[in-house]
Amino acid sequence: MRDESLSIATPAPMLTTGKQKIALALSGLGILLLLITWAAGKAIAPMPVFLLAFGLTTAGILLFIREEYLTRPDGIKNNGTWFRSLTARGIWGWLVGIVITGFYICLYWFPEYLVGLIQLFDPLSHLLRGSAANQWFVYGTLYTAAVVLMGIKFIFKYRHNPYQRLRTFSVMFFQLGFAFLIPGLLMRLQQPEIYFTYFWPLSYYQGTPMAHQGYAGSALGTFFFFFGLAMFFIGTPILTYFFGKRWYCSWVCGCGGLAETAGDPFRHLSDKSLKSWKIERWMVHSVLVFVVLMTALLWVNVATGRSVLQEYSLLFYKSYAFLIGSAFSGVVGVGFYPLLGSRVWCRFGCPMAAWLGIWQRAKSKFRITVNGGQCISCGNCSTFCEMGIDVRAYAQKGQDVVRASCVGCGVCSAVCPRGVLRLEGASEDVAVRTEQLRIKG
Repeated sequence: MRDESLSIATPAPMLTTGKQKIALALSGLGILLLLITWAAGKAIAPMPVFLLAFGLTTAGILLFIREEYLTRPDGIKNNGTWFRSLTARGIWGWLVGIVITGFYICLYWFPEYLVGLIQLFDPLSHLLRGSAANQWFVYGTLYTAAVVLMGIKFIFKYRHNPYQRLRTFSVMFFQLGFAFLIPGLLMRLQQPEIYFTYFWPLSYYQGTPMAHQGYAGSALGTFFFFFGLAMFFIGTPILTYFFGKRWYCSWVCGCGGLAETAGDPFRHLSDKSLKSWKIERWMVHSVLVFVVLMTALLWVNVATGRSVLQEYSLLFYKSYAFLIGSAFSGVVGVGFYPLLGSRVWCRFGCPMAAWLGIWQRAKSKFRITVNGGQCISCGNCSTFCEMGIDVRAYAQKGQDVVRASCVGCGVCSAVCPRGVLRLEGASEDVAVRTEQLRIKG
């Protein structure tokens, strides 16, 4: 017998193959080198250690991906999701959450404790940007590496689904190219460090007088300032009308890119309760009002000669930067992945998501259509919806999914065993279709 137990379900641990153990050891050694450098506060032989750490980590992750997915038939594998310590809020989940949260706290408020890591990234920073590294370059490098490596994992996991492969390649491309390489090269060319995939209000600084003044000496910077505003007022409504919220949240945005790749193992932890939905609606729209008010006060302060609202406008700006820009988006938004799911920031705090949701809910061709007669109420769609939407409730009613928070990731459709759900564009807007179904009901 292969197993000593007579149980129908094998009692063997999930990660038992020799190659998987080797993969974990390699990745563990690479991460250990980074943690030792962090703790030591000084980088020794930065270039060799950097290459060794990232080489071991990358090799281990790729080997693990191969053993986890390519040795098995196509199809999504979510076996044991609620039984693994890492993905079921167990001890490993808490430990990972504490480490990530601690890293973000150091990143935002105590960068002096990251001196060793910063020194380790100096060679790469000099190569790409022509200057020494700082904490934000370290963060950007680790962030991009996570999106790319975990994106490869995501692609192999969903390799039978062309839509998932394409959109994952898209977020990898935008993060690596537009949010990492291009800003670095612009700095080397003595241009402003511009992130073309982030604009106001998600990047709350971009719409402020400080940004306008900072870009004044650069034609490219001035273009980007007005480009960001045009994307908010013109581009977002048009693109959301045709493609829904997904054009940004699931195809371009770096926050969404990290949530979809590195956060994929935790997507089922999102709260699906009605209470959570009510809190979500109030919070995300309150943040949008907050950023609009903060930006307006800054511009009024400039218009009045910086003599009337100077103190209050700066107080609002600093409050928003601390509460939303740092604590919420970083510490809670990413650090709490293993505890609250991967889209906490997108659901409860992102002002861009709120603006996109308003247009998606009011006027958009995008919806997830339902063939309710085929639904067997397995609950896979609701379980793996990272945005906390009870998709099964819609499917059981035969009603299109019309929630403003839906980012169109399509995972609910991908995990459905009956093909009940489809991502489609329609000639009628979602609000009209929803009202018609309510009247019929």
